[in-house]
Amino acid sequence: MIRGWKYECGYLFSNRLPNLGLGFVKNSLFKDVTSINSKYFHIHMQGCDNTKLEHLTLDAPADSVNTDGIHIGPTNGLNITNTIIKTGDDCISFGDGSTNIRVEKVTCGPGHGISVGSLGKNPNEKPVERIWIKNCTIIGTDNGVRIKTWPGSYPGKVNDVHFEDIVMDKVANPIIIDQNYCAGRVCQKNVPSQVKITNVSFRNIKGTSRTQVAMKLNCSAGSPCDNVELADINLTYSGGQVTATSRCANVKPKLVGQIIPPACPSNVPKPYNSLM
Repeated sequence: MIRGWKYECGYLFSNRLPNLGLGFVKNSLFKDVTSINSKYFHIHMQGCDNTKLEHLTLDAPADSVNTDGIHIGPTNGLNITNTIIKTGDDCISFGDGSTNIRVEKVTCGPGHGISVGSLGKNPNEKPVERIWIKNCTIIGTDNGVRIKTWPGSYPGKVNDVHFEDIVMDKVANPIIIDQNYCAGRVCQKNVPSQVKITNVSFRNIKGTSRTQVAMKLNCSAGSPCDNVELADINLTYSGGQVTATSRCANVKPKLVGQIIPPACPSNVPKPYNSLM
């Protein structure tokens, strides 16, 4: 068991380090690890090729700052399975250079969901490719499954990312691509993101949304998303009698099976900030 400190000790006034930092630890298994009240990321990984994380319990308060459950830097080959993550930030975040990663049977919440990015903040970022997130449950989070890039970004690439068999329970933004992401700094909001998103699928995602807009696909006006698939989606609004809706910009998704709410009714290009 790895312990951080309680929230009242002050996240913002400490020398923040992850509870567990893994750098260039390859061909390894980390199993039955518990991390409580991290003051920064629970686990930070970089260069940990061909590694497995199994049966982890990561727990921090919902209002804790930057307490990502697992943050993945450049890593080729990683499996995360049978894990419970409660935190104040992303349950799992994929930084640039994350490739060949599988996430299965993860329960996430509270927190900000499972996120690719944010990307495009720095020059020469490596692509994020071949990511599979499957058989996960997301409970009461601010976001569900998300891809986020900065406006006015440096060029980058997200390719071959798949979210499948996901249960959402009162999640504020169950499905979201946000290429106008801006948090904690001055952003170039008049300049579209240059991160190209291609070959992304959201399949068999069901449950409830805490907001009426259950799907937001806000792609870049300068580099629209290509080959985005929505398949067998059933998301209902938990907040009243009105039905859930979707919003889209700069994307024409492929629709497979029943899609609730109806996806991208207008399906036309819009300005980069049209969904804000």
